[in-house]
Amino acid sequence: MPIFDYHCNDCEATYEIFHLVREVKEDIICPSCNSQHYKKLFSAPNVSVGHSAQNYTAPFCDADGCCGGGRCNIN
Repeated sequence: MPIFDYHCNDCEATYEIFHLVREVKEDIICPSCNSQHYKKLFSAPNVSVGHSAQNYTAPFCDADGCCGGGRCNIN
């Protein structure tokens, strides 16, 4: 069940339309001004990588370039 993003050519609003099976042109109506003059936008899909962001901790690096992972930028 795809969701598509659209941009209204009349009032400049951006909106989403949820389509049950396929895109039906008669269903694409701007919720702000009821116009059917639109441009379809292409959105990047939301992809999960396997771990949540709340479980990831970025390494801490201090002003001297020493990071919490045990590496330091010492020449």
